[in-house]
Amino acid sequence: MSAIEREILTQPSYWRRAAQVAAQQAAHMPQAGERVVAIGCGTSLHMAQAYAAAREAAGAGETDAFPASELPAGRRYDRLVAISRSGTTSEVVHVLDAARGTPRMVITAVAGTPCAERADDLIVLDFADEESVVQTRFATTALALLLAGIGIPVDADAAAAEQALAEPVPDMTGHGRFAFLGAGWTVGLANEAALKLREAAGAWAEAYPAMEYRHGPISASADRTLVWPMGAVDPSVLAAAAAAGSQIAPNGTSPLASLVLAQRVAVALAKARNLDPDHPHSLTRSVVLP
Repeated sequence: MSAIEREILTQPSYWRRAAQVAAQQAAHMPQAGERVVAIGCGTSLHMAQAYAAAREAAGAGETDAFPASELPAGRRYDRLVAISRSGTTSEVVHVLDAARGTPRMVITAVAGTPCAERADDLIVLDFADEESVVQTRFATTALALLLAGIGIPVDADAAAAEQALAEPVPDMTGHGRFAFLGAGWTVGLANEAALKLREAAGAWAEAYPAMEYRHGPISASADRTLVWPMGAVDPSVLAAAAAAGSQIAPNGTSPLASLVLAQRVAVALAKARNLDPDHPHSLTRSVVLP
């Protein structure tokens, strides 16, 4: 069993543990009504996107999400939330340096790193650190922490993920293209699901806000395209995709559990293509720029 497979299996229990950490660290989490910006790179960005949309939808306060390299200059926030598994990502370190004067909360897997040293409030999820280059459990555990911090329980998602982990991985080798669709906070999850297939298996995988799929991308639908909704999306979009020739993946009860299934599919596709899902081509655990 590869490292990523072992790490995927631990996610439900780690989400529950993250919810406990959120309760213990409530005073150091973003507070209701604060104007918050969440940043990250790659997978961490997708978790920031999901959190930002979920926080606003929950009425907890205005929340933006940006790639660390694209944070607009001059905007004022009550708090900055940075997600970095390694704590060494160059773009995140740069933003933390530039944001002195704004309370900076860092979520990482490693203490004593450049990001951790720049934090005003630090949460180290070292129990969720990973051996695989490809992120799975750290990212979803960080998201579970942030969701619990705005009062969104993760128990039902953890139970649904355990069920998804207990079932055989569906055979997706017949699909040449994957299109993940989300709405609201699940757009970030759709982005992450597509990234997992690209990273681990080199698959043709894209992600869109569901309604945007009708505005161009649907023209690439074919009989080997699988359209995969992450959570509830407008059924008319799925009907249009099916009419265009795509197959539609079943929509699970939990978007987080659907992400876990996508992670497993990514690993299975990698193995079918004789690829190493722990060490994808040209990827490293952290991007540290000169």
